[in-house]
Parts: sequence; structure tokens; C-alpha cells
Amino acid sequence: MERRLALVTGASAGIGAAFARTFARHGYDLALTARRADRLEALAEEIRAAHGVEALTLAADLADPKAPGRIADHIAAQGRHVDALVNNAGYGLAGTYGATPWAEHAAFIQVMVTAPSELAHRVLGGMTERRFGRIVNVASLAGLAPPAAGHTLYAASKAFLVKFSQSLHLEAAGAGVHVTALCPGFTYSEFHDVNGTRDLVRAATPSWLWQGAEAVAEAGYRAVEANRAVCVPGAPNKAIAALAKAIPDDWALALAASQGGRFRKL
Repeated sequence: MERRLALVTGASAGIGAAFARTFARHGYDLALTARRADRLEALAEEIRAAHGVEALTLAADLADPKAPGRIADHIAAQGRHVDALVNNAGYGLAGTYGATPWAEHAAFIQVMVTAPSELAHRVLGGMTERRFGRIVNVASLAGLAPPAAGHTLYAASKAFLVKFSQSLHLEAAGAGVHVTALCPGFTYSEFHDVNGTRDLVRAATPSWLWQGAEAVAEAGYRAVEANRAVCVPGAPNKAIAALAKAIPDDWALALAASQGGRFRKL
């Protein structure tokens, strides 16, 4: 019997690479995509050797509107279909909204909102027909917490993924398709290195707020298997999410105004 296939975006490092290892450990073949072909190939070789599964790779930039179609076509050309999708690719734009060129915002929306929505749409029909599917949208605690000044579209894009996942979770109920929004907090990865805020964020946050990428991915895998619509890994993050939900919006905004500068690179 052919093994199931998991498609992981942003798979070259961090949470994406951790998800690839997690799904392989649970017996899935993989389709790995990210911008860096060399990193993808190295990860694929590691996973093949460790778990004896097949690992397809395709270098693609999800800022290109044609990338989701190319990824889907590449998998189909190998005679495979997607049984599990992990929409993990993402990044942050440092700085303020007005000071950032619109072209950068447009590319950000394409990667963070449009591409994961399209990929989910492309795989959902087949999953429903086969009565099996797993979709993990890697959102963020930022999508549940009060917004902050700067990084203006980041929390908005993650909040979109949470609501999108919840709605799709309800639509897929009874079809064998599980949909989960994974909402990690601070995670050891390359995320803050890419946007140049590593030192700023490290200085502003205690070590107990941080989690490893492997722990986050394992929590996400368990959550989608259990068909939980939203997963917030880690006790401190759960407490923050609960508090953010409980306090009035004006209090939340006041708190964000007082704390947001600690994480903002101007």
C-alpha cells in the first residue's frame, strides 16, 4: 500500500523542518518546498536515511502567485496526491506599515494569506473524496493576542489563518478531513534572524517563554490527529491566549501600546 504524502511549505528550517521530521516519523512520505533548494535537499537526504520514506523537493517562492499551482502540478506529475498539508511558510516585516513599500506588503499577503488558502483549496477536494485529510495552518499566538504597533500585517494574517482554519474545520466535519490552526508563541527558529529582530526579542523575553521547533511540530501533529480546531502549545502560551480572550478590547489595546515597543524594530 502506498504511503500517505505530507506537503510541508517553508520546510527548509525551523517549524517546517520539524514538521517534516514529525510526519516522516509517523510513516508519511514527504513533499518539501521552500526557497532554498540546497537546504531542502539536505533535509530530504536526512529524512530518507533516518526513516526510509520518500521525500520529494521543489524550490518555490510562495510570493509568486503561480507557485501553488506549480507545487500541485509537480506532485501530480510524480503520480502522488496530498494527504496532509502543513501551511508553514512565513516571515515577518519589521518596521511600520506606512514606511514599508506596498510591494513588500503585497508579497507578504501572498505568502501569508493567499498561498495557504489556495493550497488548502487545491488539496481539499481530493481529501474529501478519499475521506482522509490533514491540514495544519501554522498561525501564531499573535493571531490570538492583542495587536501591536509595527509588524502591522503579521498578527492580522495569523488571525486570518485561525478563523479560516476554524471555518474549514466545521466545513470538513464528518468528511475525514481534520483542520487545525497551530498557534505557537516564541519558537527557536530562524524567524527573528530573517527580519533582523533576534537580539531585540531575546532581550525582551524570558527564556521560559520559548519552545523548540520539534515540540511545537509534535503538538501540531497530535492536535490535527485529534481534530482540534486550534492548538496553542505550551502552558505559558495557553495562559496568554486565555487572558487575551478574557480582557476587554480597550484594555488589551492599552496593554499592547505599553508593551509593543519592546519588540519593534523601527
